Amino acid sequence: MMKIYRKALAVFLGLALSFSVCALLSSCSGSGDTADKKQTSNTGGKPSTEDEAHDGLASLGIYPDSLGITPEVKHDEQNKAGFQLDMPQKGDTVAVIHTSEGDIRLRLFSDQAPKAVTNFINLAKSGSYSNTSFHRVFAGSFMQGGHCGKDEKNPNGVSSFGGQFEDEFCDSLLNLRGAVSMVNNAQDSNGSQFLINQTTAETFAKNGGWSSYEKLWSDTKTQLVNYKDTNLLSAYVEENGNHFINTDIIPGNVRELYLKNGGNPDFDGVYNAADRGNTVFAQVYDGMTVVDKICSCQVDKENTPVDRISIKSVEITTYK
Repeated sequence: MMKIYRKALAVFLGLALSFSVCALLSSCSGSGDTADKKQTSNTGGKPSTEDEAHDGLASLGIYPDSLGITPEVKHDEQNKAGFQLDMPQKGDTVAVIHTSEGDIRLRLFSDQAPKAVTNFINLAKSGSYSNTSFHRVFAGSFMQGGHCGKDEKNPNGVSSFGGQFEDEFCDSLLNLRGAVSMVNNAQDSNGSQFLINQTTAETFAKNGGWSSYEKLWSDTKTQLVNYKDTNLLSAYVEENGNHFINTDIIPGNVRELYLKNGGNPDFDGVYNAADRGNTVFAQVYDGMTVVDKICSCQVDKENTPVDRISIKSVEITTYK
């Protein structure tokens, strides 16, 4: 799922789509009945959700439910976006990731992402994270690790529930610098792997800031209009949905949080018109120097650290 280089996104939307049409035409031409049904349903019916991000599709005459997009966004009435940056309170359950490069301490958000937090705690207490590694590192963006088990049916690692579990998007939690999110490669495909966002405010600005996302959404809407009355729409959404960040409805306070702190808003499921994203379940409150150190390590062509970065263990404890 992770196509993280923003510069590549513009190239992907501008160039890759041109030859993907040719590749898909031959495969779609032999399935006329199914394609016709999809084409008819794509612009009919009513929106299935009141969530603003997904209304971005409905405003183009494309209804989310016709594409299997049925989002469930949790609206946090107790906390505003940005509360994750506050320090834990005495007595809160926290986690300490003991790595070969130092300790990373996390504040957990069980109210906003209960399944993801329960999964993380269960795996930590059972020792499943011990002796795993941060196996993918992207300098200036994020690092990824915590793969447990060997199961082809669970490519993102085996969860404590034994299989994949659903996304939990909450409007008060963002993929800001230091946010810890579940790794997935499709909707509701969470396992054991997690990522830690490392993008600084300076890098966010250098990469184009909100202007780059606004252009991406504008280009995306143009492509959606071009595809909406063809049998290629579903394939386009499936291939590019990770980048459907609806900047039309991102509020000023959220924009300011990214400008001030950095992070990766393209991972936020709350603002993704195709219900894609990464569930935020924790925030680093101590140890970002360790995260920065790991993200600066030498990697091979697969973005795997040349020298293994190990997760010795994950400790669940109480904040004092």
